[in-house]
Amino acid sequence: MPEAEVILWSKRKGKQMSGYKFRRQVSVGPFVIDFYCPSQKVAIEIDGESHFVGGAPREDAERQRWIEQFGVRFIRFTNDEIRGNLDGVLMSIEQTLAE
Repeated sequence: MPEAEVILWSKRKGKQMSGYKFRRQVSVGPFVIDFYCPSQKVAIEIDGESHFVGGAPREDAERQRWIEQFGVRFIRFTNDEIRGNLDGVLMSIEQTLAE
């Protein structure tokens, strides 16, 4: 697992986020979601440097649209956001779960 995912997972595992359970590396059809909260249908994606080169942004958008057709809501963060603003990331996740 990349460093940013390890940092976020350390805050997600168990029921550390307002009692909501998250799973790691969840398969949805041919795709894998970094973190998923089944009760709220919320996917969290952590985008490293490889997500911003070549056709990766387009592929990510297509993948996200495909998964969203099942009612899954996405929130995305970069590695830098996780490392530099973890409190803000956690607050954003909390807000999304409360919606």
